[in-house]
Formats: sequence, C-alpha cells, structure tokens
Amino acid sequence: MKKSLLTILTAVSLVSCASGPNAQTGSVLGALGGAAVGGIIGNQSGRGLEGAAIGAGLGAVGGNALGNARDQRQQQQYYQGQQQGYPQQNYRNGPPQQGYYDRNGNYHYN
Repeated sequence: MKKSLLTILTAVSLVSCASGPNAQTGSVLGALGGAAVGGIIGNQSGRGLEGAAIGAGLGAVGGNALGNARDQRQQQQYYQGQQQGYPQQNYRNGPPQQGYYDRNGNYHYN
C-alpha cells in the first residue's frame, strides 16, 4: 500500500509541474474525481484505498492532458490574433472601419 501511495504521489507531483492554469486545475480535479471513482470501484473488491490511489493517479494524468490541450489552444488563438494585427482588447474608438480605394488611389470609408 505504501509503495502504491508513494508512486501515485510522485506521479501527481510530476504532473502538476505542467505549465498553464488549465493544466494544473485539470490535474487537481482529475485526481479528485479519479480518487472518488477509484475508491468506489476498489471498495467493491475490498481494496478501496488502493483503488482510490490508482484512480487519483490516472485522473491526475488525464486531467492534466485535457487542461494542457486547452492551454495550448488558448495560446494558439492568442498568437493567431497577434499575427493578424488584432489586439486582444476592445478597440478604443470602435472597430476599424472598412473602406475601398477608388481609381485615383484615394481611400474611402464605408
């Protein structure tokens, strides 16, 4: 039992090193949910603590993977907005106005 608990705690501590708030939150919530489900399933076979420990480890790894994917998606959306020249905040004077160039090269706003 001690060996299983030590392994799970080591895995959770390594998983929580992932950067990003969603990855860390996912690890914690996954560990809690996994421990609950693992405890219930383990209790059916008379090994509730071991089931909870295994469930916590697997839940933490799964939650971290999902949270990390969400962090990467948000970061990618941020950088795509930066490349297109759109600031991530609201425009001070409203959105940029659309317009067109006439034959003489003069720009006209719609």
